Amino acid sequence: MPPPCLSDVRVIDLSHVIAGPAASMYLAALGAEVLKVENPRAPDVMRFVEGGPEGAMSSTFATLNAGKKSLAIDLKNPRLRDVLFGLLRDADVLIENFRPGVAERLGIGYEAVRAINPRIIYLSISGYGQAGAWSRFGAYDQVVQALTGMMMANGEEDGPPTKVGFPVVDIATGMLGAMSVLAALHRRAATDAGSRIDTSLAQGALQLMRPMAVRVLATEQDGPRPGNRGFSGSPGAATFRCAGGWLAVAANTRRQFGVLCDLLGLPGVADDPALVRQVGDGGATNVLPVDAAELRRRLEGAFARHDAAALELRLNAAGVPAARVRRMGEFLHEARHGLHVDPGLQRLQGDAGAFLQLGPGVAGLGVAGATPAPMLGAGTADILRRAGLSPEEIGALAQDGAIRVSG
Repeated sequence: MPPPCLSDVRVIDLSHVIAGPAASMYLAALGAEVLKVENPRAPDVMRFVEGGPEGAMSSTFATLNAGKKSLAIDLKNPRLRDVLFGLLRDADVLIENFRPGVAERLGIGYEAVRAINPRIIYLSISGYGQAGAWSRFGAYDQVVQALTGMMMANGEEDGPPTKVGFPVVDIATGMLGAMSVLAALHRRAATDAGSRIDTSLAQGALQLMRPMAVRVLATEQDGPRPGNRGFSGSPGAATFRCAGGWLAVAANTRRQFGVLCDLLGLPGVADDPALVRQVGDGGATNVLPVDAAELRRRLEGAFARHDAAALELRLNAAGVPAARVRRMGEFLHEARHGLHVDPGLQRLQGDAGAFLQLGPGVAGLGVAGATPAPMLGAGTADILRRAGLSPEEIGALAQDGAIRVSG
């Protein structure tokens, strides 16, 4: 196993909730040292979001903040802000997701940090970017899904707006942020120059919808809402009700659609010009509907006669991608038994209890062995001592509520 890729990188993470912590989570998984800075009086709300017993850590916080150290300090305190600047002099990356202008008012905006560390990579994540009419507004995942059209890119044409059921925009934005930091680290290795990176939840949503967005730009109109149909437009790329469940199928090419029709007992359908037409060239030929309603009727009737689990296996064996619709718990149970993916699960035991942690989703890179997400302020005393504060100073700051010390 190679050593962790980012073992020589230090990250100061001032972010909270999901997108920013997700960015630093991926960096920590690759070996970076991440100091998570929180307000001792108003810590990251994700610590408690699942409504467990008072003081209990949520599983969401535990997965987003595994492998990090906790520094709970009040950034409005001048002495503690000096400590932060001392840490930033030797840091490689700063991540913040305050509303635009807040970091500057706290005295930790990009220009102030760059003045003491010109090599800093400063990542800002906001709702709508650092400039523009909406930059002053706050945002959350579901609000950005509504704004960007994502809710209307899901669901059926005559149905209500349909939200993706998990914080997809938050996680995508965190990935975008982590990718940007890696690119900036690579450039800095060649130029010794730092970077000011600006990304947002709106950008994360847009990047997720890139194929659909450029299609809308090219045609100057929104297409029909796809429901559970595939992006290719093939009549064989959809989700069908079977005996014993639903089956998602991606029979996009002419060959795949022909195999699908044969296995469903629909001879002649795949080559009937009154029903389908071929587009493309040679082996890359795809199938599009001519009479979509009639095709749908025949396909739905044929699928209803087949068992979903059995047809899933037969289609995949014949080279047609298919998957029975599962709940997440069933998928994870199968994954833990090696059926389709390795989730890289680790059981982490810490002061807040035991939590399962997913791997970073890649193999072949040096990744760090995960450590449990920290209790609030678990690293405060040690970090402040290393910064030169005396035990008496630390005690006085704790007494005043300017810091939180635990452990």
